[in-house]
Amino acid sequence: MSKEKKDILVTGSAGFIGSHLVDTLIESGVNVIAIDNFCNFYSPEIKRANCSKHFHADNCTVYEMDLLDYESLEGVFRNHNISHIVHLAAMAGVRPSLENPRLYDQVNNHSTINLLDLSRKYKVSKFVFASSSSVYGSRSNVPFREDEDISKPISPYAATKVAGEAMVHAITYASPEMSSVCLRFFTVYGPRQRPDLAIHKFSNLIYQDKAIPVYGDGSFQRDFTYIEDILDGVLKAIDYDKSEFEIFNLGESQTYSVTTLITLLEEKLNKKAIIDYQDKVVGDVPITFADISKAKELLGYNPQTKLEDGLDKFIEWFLEKNKILS
Repeated sequence: MSKEKKDILVTGSAGFIGSHLVDTLIESGVNVIAIDNFCNFYSPEIKRANCSKHFHADNCTVYEMDLLDYESLEGVFRNHNISHIVHLAAMAGVRPSLENPRLYDQVNNHSTINLLDLSRKYKVSKFVFASSSSVYGSRSNVPFREDEDISKPISPYAATKVAGEAMVHAITYASPEMSSVCLRFFTVYGPRQRPDLAIHKFSNLIYQDKAIPVYGDGSFQRDFTYIEDILDGVLKAIDYDKSEFEIFNLGESQTYSVTTLITLLEEKLNKKAIIDYQDKVVGDVPITFADISKAKELLGYNPQTKLEDGLDKFIEWFLEKNKILS
């Protein structure tokens, strides 16, 4: 990341990706404004552990705040000369969004609009929006390119990310002082990964000799992206200044089936998985596969961590976290 003076607001700062990003930004010496509402989508205590160091850093100010509270959020903009925003906060998950689409619409869409409106008002220079591979919907033509039609998302979560990208573009177009980047993340994993996501969830269940729910026949494929590679892409997006608005895929550009993932976890945990095959879930896509040629060319993005190596790092953290490291 460049050394120019930055005051960077990070939303979702206590989450998996957000806490790692704030750690990195603190170490780089920039001023960080960290916002999280510590909601109970998963344990708030996990989030507080993720960001425990943030409260003690001289160059980081932490706010426990709901992004839907426009007046309180504007107070943050008044108190800080914010130059850059990385908007990671969102209600996440395809399956939960099918059960409560109104909540996903309210939280994801309205929080993004609030931030964009204040960014325009307070002349923020760069807005980085965390989108998702889910926007591509169900398709068989791979790998996914940024210029493909995304007008048919198949889950409310994905629809909020499509809407978010559109709103980022609209406000950027109307704000000549601001540029923006939308980053489509592909299945991010690593230490601190949310406990409901596959790698963490499967590891827990294998270790406890409990059954792993596999939706479908295990052939679904995912492009797993290690956290350090995602952070590299985010930092490069913060500095990107070649155009007013861009969309980039951030993935590893390799796919692995759910069955292969489980086999790798069995090997690394030295335990056999118990598989509970269940019906496919509406909204789940059969494959995610990132074409990262644009991010490589324009951002200099170059992921380094293959799944086997990233899983080694994750399992080391997982065992230590559970105090079962031999």
